[in-house]
Amino acid sequence: MLVLSRHRDESIIIGDDIVITVVDIRGDKVRLGIDAPQDIPVHRREVYEAIQRENMKASRAEPGELGGLDSR
Repeated sequence: MLVLSRHRDESIIIGDDIVITVVDIRGDKVRLGIDAPQDIPVHRREVYEAIQRENMKASRAEPGELGGLDSR
C-alpha cells in the first residue's frame, strides 16, 4: 500500500484520468473529491461490499425468487 501525506487542496493522480483531491479536513475526518471518468464506478468501501453481497445473493437465487422479474 502506498501511503501519501497531502494537505487541503492538494491532489494525487491515479493513471492518466483519476484525480483525488483533499477538499477539507475536520478533526479525524477527511473529505475527498474524486474526479474520474463516468465509466469507472466509485463507491465507498461499505457500499461496494454491500453491492457485491447482493450480486452474490442474486446469482444464487432460484427462478421465481427474484421478485418483480417477468418469467416469460
